[in-house]
Amino acid sequence: MSPTLQQSWMAHLCGMCLALRDDHGQLARTVTNYDGLLISALVEGQSVHGDSRRTAGPCPLRGMRLATVAYGQAPQLAAAVSLVLASAKVSDHVEDGDGPFARRPVAGVARKVATRWARQGSLTGERLGFDTAVLLDAVHRQGEVELAVRAGNSVLVATEPTETATAEAFAHTAILAGRPGNAEPLREAGRLFGRVAHLLDAVEDLAEDELRGAWNPLRATGTTVEEARRLCQDAVTGIKLALKEVEFTDRALVHRLLVHELDHAVQHAFAIPHGPRALVDDRQPPPPGWQRPGPPPPPGWQPGPGQPPPGWQPGPGQPPPGWQPGPPPPGQDPGKKKGKRDKPRQWGPQRGTFAGCGMAVVLCCTCQYCCADPYQDPWTGEPKQGWCQNCDCGCGDGCDCCDCDCCCDCDCCDCGCDC
Repeated sequence: MSPTLQQSWMAHLCGMCLALRDDHGQLARTVTNYDGLLISALVEGQSVHGDSRRTAGPCPLRGMRLATVAYGQAPQLAAAVSLVLASAKVSDHVEDGDGPFARRPVAGVARKVATRWARQGSLTGERLGFDTAVLLDAVHRQGEVELAVRAGNSVLVATEPTETATAEAFAHTAILAGRPGNAEPLREAGRLFGRVAHLLDAVEDLAEDELRGAWNPLRATGTTVEEARRLCQDAVTGIKLALKEVEFTDRALVHRLLVHELDHAVQHAFAIPHGPRALVDDRQPPPPGWQRPGPPPPPGWQPGPGQPPPGWQPGPGQPPPGWQPGPPPPGQDPGKKKGKRDKPRQWGPQRGTFAGCGMAVVLCCTCQYCCADPYQDPWTGEPKQGWCQNCDCGCGDGCDCCDCDCCCDCDCCDCGCDC
């Protein structure tokens, strides 16, 4: 994202987290999630009153920096939705006895927490005019739907409860923003978003579920990965068309998340191999008698110099047959490895061993190692990027986010590219 959109995204994420803390206590902040901030962004993007922002105090997850965060009805609705859905999920884990919830003391505490969250989320929803019962009903029906699904059924039967819940949450953002005419297109966008979210979870968990024998909607209905991808791509297109019918005050962040980023999530999820073989580590030695796939060599065949057998494929990090390393760069000793002493000292204060260790403890306790961008190395002072700031989007220095046909009739071009 561009710096402007990134700041707006963080404002909604932090705003939802603080709304959970202020209305429901510190423990409720654990249900903060990325999908939930979409609700807050939708309300603000449609609002006729503009942004509702305030300055929040230092937070360890922000590297102890101040921040401008969203407040008011937008993050409160996101908090209520997230809290109610989290309470329902915890209740399901308790009933199923999953993992640590199989222990009676843990189950007792979790049941009380889930009950309190459901009550608090419902009260917040009522204050905002949103009936959270539709969310609870959808989550509780999910188990019944899964039991009724059979091979040959459409996978959309299994995704229907999720679609219904997200559709109603999206639609109510139009009511809060004072634009009731947006409710129907947003209901459609929410339904399709719920479908994509459910299918992507199913695809990403497919390999593990097959190995464990766990229930998966793709396995249960016999739906192929290719069919799931088609459904996801159709849904992303449907969301794009539905958003064109929505009247926004500022559509930049919503369009970025629901069109560009959602499409990127689909492409990323289906670019990874799925199924039991996806979990095989190529670095491990093959089992006895294992052969690489490919046609067998003809009788009496002997490989020539540097020639691989038919069907042979190089493994990860393995050079092609006959490859020879080139000469080393000028001035570099081929027998010497570059170590830390060869690295020039960087910016910032230089510290000794004990002072650097003390500063490292401070950086760790304030979460700057994972969240700050940048932080200074406690010993060398070199600026470094927090672990959570790494991006695997693959776009490099360029950005092709504006290759959609709606780029010229909306305000999505805050990404910095010249479209």
